[in-house]
Amino acid sequence: MRLRTFYSTIVLSDIHLGTSNSKTVEVSHFLKSVNCSRLILNGDIIDGWALKRGGTRKWQAKHTDFFKVIMKMMEKHGTEVIYVRGNHDDFLDSLAPIEFYNIKIVKEFIHESCGKRYYVTHGDIFDTVTTKIKWLAQLGGVGYDFLLWVNSIYNNYRVRHGLPYYSLSQAVKQKVKSAVSYISDFEKELVKFARARKCDGVICGHIHHPANAFYDDIHYLNSGDWVETLSALTEDENGNWDIIYYNEVQADEQDEKVPAAS
Repeated sequence: MRLRTFYSTIVLSDIHLGTSNSKTVEVSHFLKSVNCSRLILNGDIIDGWALKRGGTRKWQAKHTDFFKVIMKMMEKHGTEVIYVRGNHDDFLDSLAPIEFYNIKIVKEFIHESCGKRYYVTHGDIFDTVTTKIKWLAQLGGVGYDFLLWVNSIYNNYRVRHGLPYYSLSQAVKQKVKSAVSYISDFEKELVKFARARKCDGVICGHIHHPANAFYDDIHYLNSGDWVETLSALTEDENGNWDIIYYNEVQADEQDEKVPAAS
């Protein structure tokens, strides 16, 4: 039986439960392979916008299973869950802040570990498109959905040919000059705010772009997403952070299944 890998902290964001593009099975599988003292769900875990639109974007049993996995982590391992609201799950605004059992639902959070303070936010409050022009963000989401649809067709082809998952949509975005500039500006604004809050770093999501970088004295961390990149942030017991990709988890599991040559 494979032992679960233990982390002090795991950060997930942008799972978008309730949409057809959410990699719900994969993120649930990932959580079943790990243990942690603190699990931070950093926004857009549930996609309230998509559920409100209806259509093919309906809540499914696998979306409920995701929360069942988390409840087992809480019950068996005492995992503390911090749920930071995002723009797609902004329906939580009316609840936050609230605490029950071992769950906290908040709008922002200060993560303290190994003598360092990290400002935790989904990140949408630093995005003028989602905060000031919500209808434009939702309109843009239609084009984004199309890109993800193309991405799913491309990856179905790769699966049939024994190839690993590849985020075509991420690759396209990284080639678009305006998208690269937007990501850079987003990171700089968050770093500036973390410095003003006298924090050592910032942990965010929102832009579906995983990162582990330093801007001078400020540590910038982005957990990515479970729509395109299938990534998570992990912190070990010594306060060291890393980005984990689901493809790497799968590869490790496959290696363990292959018997050693005699």
